[in-house]
Amino acid sequence: MSEQEAQAVFAIEKLYIKDVSVEVPNAPQIFLERNAPEIGVQLTTQSAPISDGVFETIIKATVTAKLGETVMFLVEAAQAGIFRITGVPDDQIEPVLGIACPNIVFPYLRETVSDLVSRAGFPPVLLNPVNFEAMYMQQKQSSTGASH
Repeated sequence: MSEQEAQAVFAIEKLYIKDVSVEVPNAPQIFLERNAPEIGVQLTTQSAPISDGVFETIIKATVTAKLGETVMFLVEAAQAGIFRITGVPDDQIEPVLGIACPNIVFPYLRETVSDLVSRAGFPPVLLNPVNFEAMYMQQKQSSTGASH
């Protein structure tokens, strides 16, 4: 093991909400509906360097609840984390940012979404667990053909 590998550092500097939006476009009438809505969830992740050895990872969730074509609510939340990653070989930084960092940020995003939906007057929505490793591999596979 080289001296550089022995000095590997992975630290959480900060976890925070970067952006949130809640819309209940058909209130108050929508609260009289008794049917269960169809819930759609979209997730995206992105990471970028902030400074030397410091990175930001963001997971954005868009949760839409509809009854037919009528929107009950729309919640968008971007949960972020700042991570200090040093002493990690360059070829291993990308998987750390694409898998390890989102795994740390996701539970906070899940709590944020559930809380926002509840505060909007609806039963909480719990985001299902996400396999960020599979998501990372899929993104890497689709970008390999295009950019490399």
